[in-house]
Amino acid sequence: MISQEKIDRINELAKRSKTTGLSTEEQEEQQTLRQEYLKEFRSSFKSQIESTKVVDPNGNDVTPSKLKEVKERNSQH
Repeated sequence: MISQEKIDRINELAKRSKTTGLSTEEQEEQQTLRQEYLKEFRSSFKSQIESTKVVDPNGNDVTPSKLKEVKERNSQH
């Protein structure tokens, strides 16, 4: 998980880019931090989706077959 410090820095750089602008080094730092944040977000989201089970109102498992296949592949590792 990305630290709160890094999230605060992302927000600080975003605010400064809209007001005073950023130096080249700050732009590179902002891009690096954003990429790290997105990598963590995608990983977390993927994990959440892969652990989801879909059930209809009658209580039947209607999880899409593609998701079931991914779950099975992950449980074998």
